[in-house]
Amino acid sequence: MSKENSTRTGCKDVFRAFLVKNARYAGDLEIPCIEAEDQLPTRLIPFSKAFGSKDYDAWMHFYEDDVGFERLWNQPNKYMPILKKYAGVISPDFSVYRDMPLVMQQWNIYRSRAMGHWLQENGLPVITNVRWSDDRTYELCCTGAPAHSTIAIGSHGCIKLLQERKYFIQGLDYVVNRLSPKTIIVYGTAPDAIFSKYKEAGITILQFISDYMIAHKKAVNA
Repeated sequence: MSKENSTRTGCKDVFRAFLVKNARYAGDLEIPCIEAEDQLPTRLIPFSKAFGSKDYDAWMHFYEDDVGFERLWNQPNKYMPILKKYAGVISPDFSVYRDMPLVMQQWNIYRSRAMGHWLQENGLPVITNVRWSDDRTYELCCTGAPAHSTIAIGSHGCIKLLQERKYFIQGLDYVVNRLSPKTIIVYGTAPDAIFSKYKEAGITILQFISDYMIAHKKAVNA
């Protein structure tokens, strides 16, 4: 489904309708769709470090504190010149916590898709980030994401604690069954106990060690 996003004379675009210009929508909540992307990253760089880097062959990601990239949502056009320098972008990982009101979780999933669509409209390669909390968000986190393609997930902070691991595993099973991805990019750990069955099913698991894991390793070895 698609629809026209009109500009109303005299009205300030407080909900950033320009981000979803020309968008297709999916689901009852009309989540913007992100198109499939075949290119794959060889390196990742967080948004917060992209300004001082010249590693433009890397793909930009947002697996960090929301406070570090909320400014992108507030002033997206300001940061487009920086975004365009890099090989591609993984759509923003706005937080989806179980203890957040459900409407806020829905809003953050919407924002991630809207931003991803806008980046694609501006000619950037975009891989869809998929983030869920509990079973209330399993279906919604897949809405607007491409099937039979590449998706990205963040596992950092989702596996160590047993309670968090349960929701991570259940949600990942749902996502894989729903989207049938060819490739899953994993930012963080990708233990065989969770991911081996997907590999055996022919899904490519492309893992990138998180910045936290790298820093912790350096601290241990220091």
